[in-house]
Amino acid sequence: MASIRSPCVRMPIASSLSFPRWTGSASIPMPPINPRDPFLRKLASVAASSHETLLQPSKNSDVPPYLDLFDTPQLMASPAQVERSVSYGEHRPRKPPPDLPSLLLHGRIVYIGMPLVPAVTELVIAELMYLQWMDPKDTIYLYINSTGTTRDDGETVGMETEGFAIYDAMMQLKNEIQTVAVGAAIGQACLLLAAGKKGKRFMMPHAKAMIQQPRVPSSGLMPASDVLIRANEVIKNRDILVKLLARHTSNSIETVAKAMRRPFYMDSTKAQEFGVIDKILWRGQENIMAEAASPEEWDRRAGIKVVEAT
Repeated sequence: MASIRSPCVRMPIASSLSFPRWTGSASIPMPPINPRDPFLRKLASVAASSHETLLQPSKNSDVPPYLDLFDTPQLMASPAQVERSVSYGEHRPRKPPPDLPSLLLHGRIVYIGMPLVPAVTELVIAELMYLQWMDPKDTIYLYINSTGTTRDDGETVGMETEGFAIYDAMMQLKNEIQTVAVGAAIGQACLLLAAGKKGKRFMMPHAKAMIQQPRVPSSGLMPASDVLIRANEVIKNRDILVKLLARHTSNSIETVAKAMRRPFYMDSTKAQEFGVIDKILWRGQENIMAEAASPEEWDRRAGIKVVEAT
């Protein structure tokens, strides 16, 4: 992994999503960013009109950073309040970050918006370590919109070890890590979503999660014996993935293994039931639930009398 020579970070991206350039000289590796990513496009539009608002702390400390930018859906739940460390802020830049990745890092957000290829893994681990260096007590937010080690069409683009590397880094950090699925969390990305702090794993209402068995990379002209070796390694990775998912979803190994026999898709509600997440980010859900009548009230209005067993 390339070393970080300075706390100042510069990560160039497409000009359509750029801020005025920073004058800092340090940089860390930055993979290409998908300009069609809905989260980044929304963030870019707000930053282009008024980046000062993004540099100020959110007025609602119960909402993960920048998620309050979305006007739809109309409902979003609030995560538990996080205690802010008094030491955080001493490394905060005094002028706008140069681009969206730096802006996200400024908000202590690590954003995975691409499949898990080596360049993405290198950047994510570097950002996690950097944020721990900035403040080992403050929360880190991991936003996920990734198809894991495969592409949308199912083609393998990365080794399963890429996801395990990020997972191990998350487990080693001193910081609390909150995870949020803002698009898709597929395969290894679903594991990262489930590996967040229990009670602090969230999902946007229309996000998708999916778990599946690892795929054997293309064997090409490999000898049959080598193909068998590679297949055995994929089976080992599958068993590891099943055990980790079972641990973080509080399901049995048999339940997870059965679900993973075929691609197992989950919407936000199903992911909550399966134990991948803890809350769906519906804005104002608490107010709506407070106004809802209790089951006893519904029974009374319907004229149903509850007879106690004798």
